[in-house]
Amino acid sequence: MAGDERRRKRWSQEVTEYSNALDLEEDVFLKDDPKAVAKSLKASAEASSRRKSSPFRSAMSMLTFYLNRAGSNLPEERKAVLEAAKNELRELYGRPRR
Repeated sequence: MAGDERRRKRWSQEVTEYSNALDLEEDVFLKDDPKAVAKSLKASAEASSRRKSSPFRSAMSMLTFYLNRAGSNLPEERKAVLEAAKNELRELYGRPRR
């Protein structure tokens, strides 16, 4: 692995673990239940006093960030759970499912 690639991997891992906007539950993205992922992200977003946008946008942004950064390394089953968590998150905030 090249130096730049390692640095980027560490950078994205740090964002997920130590986000300045949200304090995430440990291993939130490893949960098997999309509803549990969505509820955890919602709780983190609503509890945060450091986020710069709405709780919905903050939670969805963190989920999308994780999917985009880890995407090619995630098994299809994990991607499916996290994609389903997006719809669960939308539902929790009264937004239309996609």
